[in-house]
Amino acid sequence: QVELVESGGGSVQAGGSLRLSCAASGYRASTSCMAWFRQAPGKEREAVAAVDRDGSTSYADSVKGRFTISRDNAKSTLYLKMDSLKPDDTAVYYCAADQSTVREWYEDYEYRIWGQGTQVTVSS
Repeated sequence: QVELVESGGGSVQAGGSLRLSCAASGYRASTSCMAWFRQAPGKEREAVAAVDRDGSTSYADSVKGRFTISRDNAKSTLYLKMDSLKPDDTAVYYCAADQSTVREWYEDYEYRIWGQGTQVTVSS
């Protein structure tokens, strides 16, 4: 069974940090492009960051310099280190993956495997 399970969400004050994890199982995570998306209440889901098979990374402008995406293929785990958090970062964060070639990393339709999401709340 192919599955992505996120963890590490929580509540933090503005300026604080959190690290999200996404554990993959049921397939070879090292062969997939993996990404983080988020959805705030009343807003559309948006891309946050992605890491391809070769380790290359991409970030949304809103998180560049504050968030870092990484993967540990030996553990089949994706991470998102979030620093200097702002109230606007409050959202449910989702892990996504796909084993085919992802051409537009920021488009959610490129990813066929999704986690259930983890809540991140940043208070001012």
